[in-house]
Amino acid sequence: MKREQPLVDLRVIAVEQFGAGPWATMQLADLGADVIKVEDPGSGGDVGRYVPPFQDGEDSLYFEAFNRNKRSISLDLRTPEGRATFEDLAATADAVMSNLRGGQAQKLGLTYDQLKHRNPRIVCTTLTGFGSTGPRGNEGGYDHVVQAMAGWMHITGDPDGPPTRSGLSLVDFSGGYVAALATLAAVHRARRDGVGGDCDLSLFETALAELNYLGTWAATAGYRPRRMKDSAHPTIVPFQAFQTRTGWITVACGKEHFWRRLCDAAERPELAERYPTFADRDRDRDELLPILHELFLQRTSDEWLALLNACGVPAGAVNTVAEAFEDPQAVARDVLVDVEHPRLGTVRHIASPLRVDPQAPPIRRAPGRGEHTAEVLRDTLGYSADQIAALESAE
Repeated sequence: MKREQPLVDLRVIAVEQFGAGPWATMQLADLGADVIKVEDPGSGGDVGRYVPPFQDGEDSLYFEAFNRNKRSISLDLRTPEGRATFEDLAATADAVMSNLRGGQAQKLGLTYDQLKHRNPRIVCTTLTGFGSTGPRGNEGGYDHVVQAMAGWMHITGDPDGPPTRSGLSLVDFSGGYVAALATLAAVHRARRDGVGGDCDLSLFETALAELNYLGTWAATAGYRPRRMKDSAHPTIVPFQAFQTRTGWITVACGKEHFWRRLCDAAERPELAERYPTFADRDRDRDELLPILHELFLQRTSDEWLALLNACGVPAGAVNTVAEAFEDPQAVARDVLVDVEHPRLGTVRHIASPLRVDPQAPPIRRAPGRGEHTAEVLRDTLGYSADQIAALESAE
């Protein structure tokens, strides 16, 4: 029996821009939620539509990557007509989600106190750079800036090199997941108790939370994290990248028996005898790692991966992005999904990892700006043709 997607009974109104907010609502849309994206007709809509290099008019591959499975309406929230329509939409929705600059949600009337008169169960989620309070509450926050402020760049990169940003916008993505999770929890409570509320979330606090054990060590015991050569773990050896005869691989001996298996596969059992425990290998890393580096240079990456995978030691190639998609595991799991777009042609989307059922959720292309305005006003709000025409002329 074919089952419906988990969130088909969830409606979210999204007032969002660029990365973190659209990423959050796309997670919900991928699981079946009706995400209605509100775009300002005066500003050209979401700025993500215009991000180069793969951009044509109001469509871009960047926008596609953050906005599939959504609907878009054109609405100016600063006009009386636009505001009235927005409140009509909020009355039908479970949540309003935004990721505008600090203070903008309040100015545009996107908070619970400003919407509860139309829907006492509404959940109003704001994801900003620094949250709604504190000395930075009205500032904008970008991933790169937050990675620096939260200590990430201080502990990333080569120890002899400069502070380094992650190659991906991980704070934006993490903040999006936090926003989606918090919204679902608040909607669950609102359905149970009959009262909604605000979710006040920030990229900065998300990044701080993801310091996790390093943060606990630093805050509790004064630990000073440091950058590690070859992307090594700060205390577990070997747990890092190694150069082989043909490239680079990563090896992660996160359990003692993995270390012993590595030594057996390398035909160097005496290393397991000489450095038997985590503590021994960490203490003597400056002595052990040169031995391992020389060892890994004796074989190709394919030879090492065959040996290590055969004995159950976690290891993988350091792939390019293109090579990652060609990995047999990615191919077997249908990670790439082709979607046709009227301007961009065939767009190869990365399938959602949120597989509640065995198959990945279906994918629809991202919407054109205002593509669903008439549909939403007519079918969701019950507006007449005259009302729709009047609203369009007011914009």
